[in-house]
Amino acid sequence: MNKKLGKLIQPGLGVYFWVMLGFVVLALAMNQYLIAGVEALILGVLVVCYWFQCRERRRELRSYLKAASADIPEVNKADNPFPAVVIRMADRGIIYANDAFSSAAGYFEKMSEQTLEQVVPGLGVDWLNSGKTEYPYDVKLGTRRYRVYGSRVRTEGPGKNMLGILYFADLTELYQVRDEYIRSRPVVSIILVDNYEELTKNITEGAISSLDARINDAINQWAEGYHGLLRRLEKNRFLFVFEKRDLRSATEEKFSILEDIHEITSPSGLPVSLSIGLGVDGVSFEEDYKFASLSIEMALSRGGDQAVVKDRYNFTFYGGRTKESDNRSKVRSRVTANSLMELIDQSDHVFIMGHKNADLDAVGAAMGICCLCRKKGVPFNIVLDVEHNAAEALIEEILQVPEYEGVFISGQDALLICNNHSILVVVDTNRPDQVESPTLLEAISKVCVVDHHRRAADYINPVVVNFHEPYASSAAELATELLQYAVDRTDVLPIEAKALLAGIFLDTKSFHVRTGDKTFEAAAYLRQLGAEPVEVKKLLQNDFQDTVAKYQIIKSARIYRQEIAIAALNATTSRVLAAQAADELLNISGLTASFVMYPDGDQIIVSARSIGKANVQVILERLGGGGNAATAGAQIKNSTVKEVLDRLMASIDQFYEA
Repeated sequence: MNKKLGKLIQPGLGVYFWVMLGFVVLALAMNQYLIAGVEALILGVLVVCYWFQCRERRRELRSYLKAASADIPEVNKADNPFPAVVIRMADRGIIYANDAFSSAAGYFEKMSEQTLEQVVPGLGVDWLNSGKTEYPYDVKLGTRRYRVYGSRVRTEGPGKNMLGILYFADLTELYQVRDEYIRSRPVVSIILVDNYEELTKNITEGAISSLDARINDAINQWAEGYHGLLRRLEKNRFLFVFEKRDLRSATEEKFSILEDIHEITSPSGLPVSLSIGLGVDGVSFEEDYKFASLSIEMALSRGGDQAVVKDRYNFTFYGGRTKESDNRSKVRSRVTANSLMELIDQSDHVFIMGHKNADLDAVGAAMGICCLCRKKGVPFNIVLDVEHNAAEALIEEILQVPEYEGVFISGQDALLICNNHSILVVVDTNRPDQVESPTLLEAISKVCVVDHHRRAADYINPVVVNFHEPYASSAAELATELLQYAVDRTDVLPIEAKALLAGIFLDTKSFHVRTGDKTFEAAAYLRQLGAEPVEVKKLLQNDFQDTVAKYQIIKSARIYRQEIAIAALNATTSRVLAAQAADELLNISGLTASFVMYPDGDQIIVSARSIGKANVQVILERLGGGGNAATAGAQIKNSTVKEVLDRLMASIDQFYEA
């Protein structure tokens, strides 16, 4: 039994016994023999009781340590090379430590009353209470690193206290090898000049060579800081392999090459734009390259000018602050139209589904796909909640058309009809959690996507035919392109042309934002098919009460950072009014972005718009939302308006300060 344990066994009552003995002597000196005898008797009884209590305490403590030794052999021997300590679980107090622990942790005699937290900061015992036998993190004692194992033991005796036995395994060298292994793992990256065709269009070979040389110099200069291997694979594609130890510095500087490369411009003044896809944590170079390929595809589908890191579990995004530029190819539209028509022809039923609370764009794009199905003579249905949507006026008109009788069904009804030969076409969204019926999405194996929103990390996968163009103004525009290559003009019904034009009207704000040459080509095509802009305008009208409510939302907005309007409502409203209010706020001079949020059941809905440098898709992505640079939205569950407002302002600050 060492001194520390002795102190625990003997609480230090000797001073009181000496005082009582002094009273006995004093009574004798005063000739009070009776009192002296009584005091001496009491003192003798107390000493005997104290001796028996100390012996019992020694016995109990020996049983404690014997029980502890059963779980950790040799824990209480001085020559045990493994640091070990016994603690009381109730207060984390240390009641015993062997010499190895004392030497490693600096636990000396004067520390006998200290707790485990005081001797080993950060080491808790919740893991022991939860039934685990191994601490999930490394522990440092001095300059060494340990893995901690432990168990709980209930003591014998009336108290039946719970003890914890901790055993420290020195794995310093093993951790050093492990850390070096992790730091030296390869990172495979693909660097792509994503607007190379636009940069080199209509310029001489000499100008192209000069531009190539400047791009190569900029990329080489950036890559030199990471001690990797850089090789040019094609005229606009590079392969860069480096170690993971350098990935941290690249992410901390947010891949500075993305901004630096903009200083290089073509003779026409167009700046160079890069996309970088990185694969990390794969089991082989092959898997890392596969991750990098997925990352570069993700970067391009989100508009380019950004870096995407893909590990075994997640995507991480850097950059992506600039607006998309339209570089779509008509060849791809034609090939996609042919592939989709072939797939429809091979199926026995086609289901078309948009996002929840479908708007004019989702319904219009769905009707474009219906036209393709009717051309092939394949039965089709649109999965939509006819009671909760943002296109009531259009749906009422559709139901009057004989060709669309019974076309709208619920997700549950679709589940009863679908089979192994059915296909599902998802329009106006690429996220599985936003579709009208996630269950139907899981039930049908052949899925096609027609969408214009920037690709999210949790995109629909796998996809048989993917017509995903973030440069397009709307899903209706993409569906119109498919019609141009797949059907004759006489095959398109007037109501379908009207619905498609209404979708384009809605997402372009009557051709004010996100319009390109293909947007006007699609609108002109639909106009030739009989779509009347005046009739489309009527679909976008509000009644008097909704108009008043919209301007009440605008009135409640507050200005943030001198150019952003935020309206945080405490009462619910409709998504249509929130979106229209966000659009209307941008008509105010000096405002370049707007956010409208309101509670809706157990979630907070956010609608965002931008006509300036603020990329609302990047801002709302941190809140779990998505969209594109000019139009985005989010649905945040289990939060209050105040909490979402704070998160939104923090995300805006992070965007501007990045």
